[in-house]
Amino acid sequence: MAKVQNPTTTTLGYALFATRWLQAPLYFGLVAAQGVYVYKFFKELWTLILMCVSGHATETYVMLAVLKLVDVVMIANLLIMVIVGGYETFVSRIGLQGHRDQPEWLSHVNSNVLKVKLATAIVGISSVHLLQMFVDVHHTSQHALLWGTVIHMAFIASAAILAYMSGPMVAHTDRAHADRSPVAPAQAHHHESRRQTKPEPETAPAAAAVVSPRPDPDADAEARIRAAGFPARKVLEDFDQRHPRDFDRETVAKLGKADFVTARRNVVFVGPPGTGKTHLAVALGVRACQAGHRVLFATAAEWAARLAGARAAGRLDAELTALDDHPLLIVDEVGYTPFDAATAGLFFQLVAHRYERASLIVTSDRPLGRWDEVFGPSAPAMTDRLAHHAEIVRLDGDSYRTRRATSAWAD
Repeated sequence: MAKVQNPTTTTLGYALFATRWLQAPLYFGLVAAQGVYVYKFFKELWTLILMCVSGHATETYVMLAVLKLVDVVMIANLLIMVIVGGYETFVSRIGLQGHRDQPEWLSHVNSNVLKVKLATAIVGISSVHLLQMFVDVHHTSQHALLWGTVIHMAFIASAAILAYMSGPMVAHTDRAHADRSPVAPAQAHHHESRRQTKPEPETAPAAAAVVSPRPDPDADAEARIRAAGFPARKVLEDFDQRHPRDFDRETVAKLGKADFVTARRNVVFVGPPGTGKTHLAVALGVRACQAGHRVLFATAAEWAARLAGARAAGRLDAELTALDDHPLLIVDEVGYTPFDAATAGLFFQLVAHRYERASLIVTSDRPLGRWDEVFGPSAPAMTDRLAHHAEIVRLDGDSYRTRRATSAWAD
């Protein structure tokens, strides 16, 4: 049953949340500071050029001048990281998804990541300052050298502590969470039977793929892969990118980094049967497991049965909450079987519950605009939430399985 919210509390909460816009002028002020550093950089560069042309520049002077330029650039990098990352994290989404120049770190930035990156940037700036002092050691007092070294070591220690708190501790929590939630025996038996009876999913022979290198699997990653219930293990490197007549290779390569799971974004693969949708969905699921995320795979019909069973037992809300333990759910074969209104409502609740909270990968043989053929009146509201933060990848081509069968017959 949906919770009834107090209108006064809701209004007050929205009002407090709106105060985040008070920070917007601060970031525009930092943009002005960025302009100051651009001016300072070219002023220092012009002075260096004049000194070199006039023949008054010694080797030590050139080295110090170049270090000053590096120092200015590093501070400017720190500023842009605070401006873009801080605004995106604390004020509002900038909406750069899909832009060809989107920074790699922005797709998974959060307050912890931002703090670590700022700390490491400060260590870098401090290193340049310390190097300047040692290069010009004849004009630097021992007192200044001592305290410069002590301050630099303090920055290094602080960055190491922040990195430890934001990295390994989170990974340790994920592992402990996975250990506490093993797959139920019945579910494991169900997936094993699917592996034995279900036809081979959409796949293709090995070919050179333009994807990022595969992470080295460890024991915990292998446990997550086994628990995900994949019908078979597929990897991006084995996907034949020459088979589909058309699909966005660059987007698939980017999705292979699994950053979309951290960003709580969705992925929708759309195309005719046999074009590789399930292969890509499983391969991204494997990458997510290797990146430390728990994943759960099932067909649309199996998800319908699972949610209907939870509703019949009076624990649908508890089931949806329990699924939050899995940052990524994969819903395969949407569209092959139309659902009645009650089942369509269950899918809507699943999508709405995970909206901006966790990720979904969905494969379908028809575009989102035709999902009313599957889910009826629930389709517009469902697809609106699903596609809001999603990468939609269209695969066009003939069925690989049919092509392989035809080739075998011809032989």
